[in-house]
Amino acid sequence: MTGNMKYIYTLIFCVALSAYAEDQPNILWISAEDISPHLGCYGDSQAITPNLDQLAKEGVRYTHAFTTAGVCAPCRSGIITGMYQTTIGTHHMRCNAQLPAHIKPFPVYLRQAGYYCTNNSKKDYQFKEPKDTWDESGGKAHWRKRKSGQPFFSVFNFTGCHESGIAGEAKYKSVTQKLKASQRQNANELKLPPYYPDTPIVREDWKRNYELITAMDAWAGGLIKQLKADGLYENTIIIFWSDHGVGLPRAKRWLYDSGTRIPLIVRQPGGKAGVSDRLVSSIDFGPTALKLAGLKVPRHMQGRSFIHGQARDYIYGARDRMDERYDIIRSVRDKRYRYIRNYEPLKTYYQYMNTPEKGATMKEIRRVAKAGKLPVAAKLFMAPAKPAEELYDLDNDPHEINNLAAEKKYAAKLKELRETHAQWVRDTGDLGLLPEAEIEIREKGAGARFNILKGKNELNAQLGNVAAMASAGVYALPSMLQAMRHPDAAVRYWAATGVGNIGPEAANARQSMIKALKDTSPSVRIAAARALAKLGDVKSALPVLEAELKSEHQWGRLAAAIVLDEMDGQAKPSIPALKKALVNQPNKYIVRVANRALNELLGTDNVVR
Repeated sequence: MTGNMKYIYTLIFCVALSAYAEDQPNILWISAEDISPHLGCYGDSQAITPNLDQLAKEGVRYTHAFTTAGVCAPCRSGIITGMYQTTIGTHHMRCNAQLPAHIKPFPVYLRQAGYYCTNNSKKDYQFKEPKDTWDESGGKAHWRKRKSGQPFFSVFNFTGCHESGIAGEAKYKSVTQKLKASQRQNANELKLPPYYPDTPIVREDWKRNYELITAMDAWAGGLIKQLKADGLYENTIIIFWSDHGVGLPRAKRWLYDSGTRIPLIVRQPGGKAGVSDRLVSSIDFGPTALKLAGLKVPRHMQGRSFIHGQARDYIYGARDRMDERYDIIRSVRDKRYRYIRNYEPLKTYYQYMNTPEKGATMKEIRRVAKAGKLPVAAKLFMAPAKPAEELYDLDNDPHEINNLAAEKKYAAKLKELRETHAQWVRDTGDLGLLPEAEIEIREKGAGARFNILKGKNELNAQLGNVAAMASAGVYALPSMLQAMRHPDAAVRYWAATGVGNIGPEAANARQSMIKALKDTSPSVRIAAARALAKLGDVKSALPVLEAELKSEHQWGRLAAAIVLDEMDGQAKPSIPALKKALVNQPNKYIVRVANRALNELLGTDNVVR
C-alpha cells in the first residue's frame, strides 16, 4: 500500500470514528457473579448497596429479569451469542461446542461498527470465540485504551461474590477486607429462606453473601467514579446485571427464582428513571446493546432488545449437566407463575456434586437431614424423587414451596405453560434430550451442534414423547420396547432408560437389553447395562460399564461412572476399574464420580477436587 493510500484510509477511519462518536453512545456493562436481587433498591432492607441504589434512582430497575440457566457458563454462552444454550449446544457445564459460521459473539458486530470492545475479564462461553470478538480481553482491559473519540463497549466482571467467595474462608476475607464495621452484617438478624435449616453455620453463609455483595457494590462505585473522572458519565449507558442467582444450594444450578432471578439496572443519560416489570431474559442483553448502538439485531438471534423490542410473554430456562451430574429440567415463567418440567423426576433434588457438597450450607443440610430436624420446606428438596411437573404462584409463594400442579383450580394455567414449554422446545431445537456423548458424536458430521436437530421436528417430538414415557411406570413398558427398535440412537437411549426406571417389573425386557449391550451407540449400551443391573443381571451389566469407563467417548465414560455410582453394592466387583478411572481422564467430572463411588463402596472419604 502506498503512503498516500495509507493516509486516505486513516483519514476515512478517523472521520468514521468521529461520526460514530456523535451518534453512538458508550456502553458499560457491570456484571456480578452469583447474586440474586439482594440490593437496597430492590426493597431488601438488609442490603448495604449505596452505589447501585443510586444508579437505580437515575435509571430503570427491572423487577422481572431472569437468566436462561442457574449457573454461569451455559448462561454466559447465551449472553454473548443472544441465543439459548440449548439451541447452540452449550447447555452442559464445561462442554466445548463448535458454532456454525453465521453465529458470532455480538461484540463482533459492535467492533465492525467502530466500537472499541473490551472484556475484563471472565468469558466462560463454552466455545472458542473468533479472534475478532474483543479488542482486548483480560485483567487489564479498559475503555481508556481506545483511540481518541472512539465509542466503546466495555465489560467488567466482579468475581468476588462467586459461590467460592462464600465457601472459601481465604477468598471471603480477601474480598471483604476493606469493609467498614458499619458495612458488616449481624447473622442473627438476617432473614433466611424457608428451605434452609436455621443454624449458625447457614446464617454465616447467608451473612457472607450480603457482605460480598456490599464489596461488589463498592467496586461498581469505583467504575462509575472512573467514568466521571474521564468526563464520560453523561455519554455512557450503564447496565448492571448478574449471571444468575445466589451461590448456595437450591439457588445456584436451579431454575427457581432463587437461581435465575437477577438484578438488572439500566441508566441512560437523559433517559427516564423508574421501575419496569417487563420480562427480560439474559439472551436479550446482547441484542439490547446492539440496538443501543444503532445496529440491527441479526435475524438468527433469539434474544430481543428489552428497551426497544416487543415485550415478552414468557421467560425460559434450562438445567442440564451441572458439574458431574445430569438432571434435565426446563422451565417457563410469566410475570406471576413458574412451570417446571422435570424430565428425570426419579432423580433426587440434591444429587451429590463435589463443589456444592464442599460448602458449609450443603454440609449443614445433610447433617440436619440425617438428624431428622429439617424444616418442612427444606424436607421437600431432600426427597428421593421429584414430581414430573411443578407450578408455582410467585405472588403468593415467592420461595416456590407450594406446588400447584395437581390442583384443579390451576389446571388451565398448567396446560398453558406446559404447551408453551413444548412449543419452545420445538421452535428452538432444544438439544437437551440428546445424550451428551451422542451430541459430541453427531457434531462431527453436522459441523456444529446447532445443526444436529435442524429440520428434524419429527425426531424432536419423538424424543419428547419417549423421554416423558420413560418415567411413567410399568404401563409404558410396551412403548419402551417398541422404541428400542427406533433407527435413532437417542430414542433408543430413552427407551432403555425407561426400562431401567421400571426395574424388576420389566423382567420380560431382559433379552432386549442384552441385545442393546452391542448397540452402535455408547449411550444406549450404558443405558441397557443400567437396566440389566436394575433387573438383577449384574453379571451382564458390569463388563460393559467397565469397558465404557475407558472408551473414546469422554461423556460416555462419565455416564458409565454415574451408573456404577448409582449401583451401590452391586458395583463392588468393579472397584479395580473405578480405581483406574481416577487417572488419565479427559475431564475432572469422571474422576469425581469414580471417586465418589469408591468412597461409598470402601467407606472412605478421599474427596477429589
